[in-house]
Amino acid sequence: MGVVYALLILIGWGTHLVYSLLYQQLELTDLTFWIHLLLQTWLFTGLFITAHDAMHGTVAKNKMVNNTLGALASMLYAGLWYPKLLKKHYLHHLHPGTAQDPDYTVGSQNFFAWWYRFMIQYITVWQVLIMAVLFNIGLIWFNEPRLFLLWILPSVLSTFQLFYFGTFLPHRLPHADAMAPHMARSQPRNHLVAMLTCYFFGYHFEHHASPRTPWWQLYRIKKG
Repeated sequence: MGVVYALLILIGWGTHLVYSLLYQQLELTDLTFWIHLLLQTWLFTGLFITAHDAMHGTVAKNKMVNNTLGALASMLYAGLWYPKLLKKHYLHHLHPGTAQDPDYTVGSQNFFAWWYRFMIQYITVWQVLIMAVLFNIGLIWFNEPRLFLLWILPSVLSTFQLFYFGTFLPHRLPHADAMAPHMARSQPRNHLVAMLTCYFFGYHFEHHASPRTPWWQLYRIKKG
């Protein structure tokens, strides 16, 4: 089922992006604009969640298929290099909530300061070049405002979504005894909210306790 869910997200993301770029009007007073913006943001988040599950080997039993889908999802998300993501995510699970955790900060835990430090862990020159090339290719068919509002902005907003529900809320101070040994907490049990906010990734203690459980099964092991 992991491959099925991965393909649904990949196809849904691509189909909705093309539809939005072709047909959505850029009217800020138009409710449908905001609906499509939020939906594309959520689908971008799904791309990264797919890449994340691939890092844990839960997208496909076949390693080549698993890593191919993970690499494709991370590349489509923002030109991210899958092997680098894999290496850093391994460290995150090995040293959660410590100075050795690349996703954590031992400095200011201000949301935006931490988000900035989180982002620079993964941004590379090659990523910027890839996105610049893709943006300029997109200009062949669409103007800059359309590309920015319907493609670039949702991808940026999804970084805040992923960071807030998948890093900031679960791992921020104070670290209570109940968070040990993963230095992680979970959002309250509400499967609809958990799905809409971050594909059940807000059930973060459960994810660290059972990293081989794919995102679409995390709700089954949520206890409290």
